[in-house]
Amino acid sequence: MAAVLLVDDQENQRTILANILAAEGHTVFHASSVAEARQQIEAKHPEVVVTDLKMPGESGMGLVEGSGRTANFPEIIMATAFGTIETAIKAIQLGAYDYLTKPITPEKLLFLIEKARQKYILKLDRNHFQKELEEEIGSNLVAESAGMRQIFDTIGRVAPTDSTVFITGETGTGKECIARLIHLKSPYGNKRMHSINCAAFPETLLDSELFGHEKGSFTGAVARKIGVVEAASGSTLFLDEVADMSLNTQAKLLRVLQEKEIRRVGGTETIPVAIRIIAATNKNLEDAIAKGAFRKDLFYRLNIVPIFIPPLRERKDDIPGLINHFFEKFGRKETVEEEAMLHLLEYEWPGNVRELEAVIERIAVLSHGTVVTLQDLPNELKKRPQHVQSGSPWDIPDSGINYKEWEQKLYSIAYDKAGGNMTEAARLLGLTYRAFRYRAEQSGLKEK
Repeated sequence: MAAVLLVDDQENQRTILANILAAEGHTVFHASSVAEARQQIEAKHPEVVVTDLKMPGESGMGLVEGSGRTANFPEIIMATAFGTIETAIKAIQLGAYDYLTKPITPEKLLFLIEKARQKYILKLDRNHFQKELEEEIGSNLVAESAGMRQIFDTIGRVAPTDSTVFITGETGTGKECIARLIHLKSPYGNKRMHSINCAAFPETLLDSELFGHEKGSFTGAVARKIGVVEAASGSTLFLDEVADMSLNTQAKLLRVLQEKEIRRVGGTETIPVAIRIIAATNKNLEDAIAKGAFRKDLFYRLNIVPIFIPPLRERKDDIPGLINHFFEKFGRKETVEEEAMLHLLEYEWPGNVRELEAVIERIAVLSHGTVVTLQDLPNELKKRPQHVQSGSPWDIPDSGINYKEWEQKLYSIAYDKAGGNMTEAARLLGLTYRAFRYRAEQSGLKEK
């Protein structure tokens, strides 16, 4: 049964409705004004409010105008005389659930109360699920390192906007997690985020998946298909591996970003779309642009808010927190002994967070105790990295070193060895192009 707040300045009207509701087992609260109703909502937390439209002082519209401010605000049903139906319809447009015309029949009242209650419960469930999902996604993005803290700061700034976001980083760093977190914190967070992996389709099929097609537009097109861009209108579209698009498809995507419209394959009609695009790639688009494989104008349109996710080997501070999170995810409370943790920290993690999660799942399944030892680790993690073994050429002299000068010299050596090619220099040092360029510029290296 529902908890219902009746708002009417006429006590006899409230009593009539209260008797109808109480007879069906509903809990009823009373308020004689909008101001009193707000106090009752704060104190009693009703699921549904039935309010008269016209009352002395503030009208029932005042409740409707504030109804979207909190996630648990009750559903509102407006009671109105026939002559004010237009106002009641306006109330629905502002967020009211429905309206009742006077005289109010018991059948109609009880029907709308139950429907409004169901919507309220669904809203609470959705908000709870969204919070849990946000926490789950956020916990996959531990932010102990400076790089991840900066990313979280950027997410907080960009999420409430409609700006296009471009996420780059190696495979397995969590690009889709970042996209979902931005979506959940955006005005579209209560809607589905549509996503597509552009590398998963050949050019002809990708056009159809993105923009849809008309019946008969090609062999096998037996019915009209709505593409993911059109389906995502009013929400967020995540384009993964956008660098794998053909130049022809890139031109069509550019039209979406510039004109906010699409044309289905085989169609002549232009269809307006209102979407927020988040794109991602693990490739170096600067190189792709130089080779003519990616449009420079599309890159500028996508790269409004760039987010680079550092590989896990460059944010070792995040590893202990991620390990704890993944053990909790797999239902285990494990302690990692010092030697095992040292190996987990020193491993290069070429598969990034995705590889770390797989390793922790394997340990959670196969280990028997509550303490993870070196023997519990996969064989590839039991080997110590070459640079920490005895006799390493990287021994530090007793007099110490000037780290900044040493770092600048290292980048300069790699850059010269690569013949001035930053992509090759980055490879020599085991860095991504973006990471190398940023660090080299910070250390004072000038591009030739």
